[in-house]
Order: sequence, then structure tokens, then C-alpha cells
Amino acid sequence: IDLVEQEGIDCHLEQRGRFLGACAASHYEGLRTRFAKLRGGGGQWLAEGVATCGLLLVILRAPAGRASAMVAAYIGAAYWFTASTSFANPAAAFGRMFSDSFAGIAPASVPGFVAAELVGAALALGLHRVLGPATPMKGQG
Repeated sequence: IDLVEQEGIDCHLEQRGRFLGACAASHYEGLRTRFAKLRGGGGQWLAEGVATCGLLLVILRAPAGRASAMVAAYIGAAYWFTASTSFANPAAAFGRMFSDSFAGIAPASVPGFVAAELVGAALALGLHRVLGPATPMKGQG
């Protein structure tokens, strides 16, 4: 499944949007962006892999028409139940590089997170294939 092709997602556009959003938020709040939140190590990377795997399983296995609400609920929960605060997306890691908030990340920490996200994505795709087709909700198909 090629989600980029299927959903028409422009990754470069998403990255630019996250960067501009972080800069705008920093400007509006009068904050100075410091890029100082170092994150790394096995626990952080494991948490990020779990967050990414779970997110993709939600997307791939959600009943038709329910994915957006389920993704929102999952990301909101995963922010709190993972040690990494659930970036679960390389574009999110890129955007959070420009934030000095609790969920920010230093540029030097991003490669480890992206690698963990790729492992989590591969695991999710493998699990999705093993589990077979998603079962439709009652009353569908």
C-alpha cells in the first residue's frame, strides 16, 4: 500500500507547513526557539516505534469513514502513553525540531526517531498482512 500515492500526500508540503507553523507559534508567543530538547536511547526509540506501529494499524484497519476520529483519539492517547510523546511521523519530528515545548526535539535526535518510525511502519505493515483484511463494522459490506 502506497499511502502517499493513495492519499495524495505531499511530504515536502507537509514539512514546510510544520516548519512555518512552529515558527509562527514561536513568534506569536514571543518565544525563542532553542532546539534544545535532546531525545534518544533505546526506550525513546522503542516508544516511537510502538507509536508509529499503532498509528499505522489504526489507519490500515479502521472501518470505512472512521479513520480520522480513530487517528485523532490514538494520537491524543499516544502522546501520553509513550515515552517519546508519539511523533509517529517523520514530518512531525521535523516540525517539532523548531519547538522548544515539552514535545520538542533537538535536530541531532531526529535521525534516531525517523529510524524507529521506519521500523514501526514496517512492523505495522507486516502485522496488517498477517491479520488479513480488516473486518467491516456491523451493517457494512
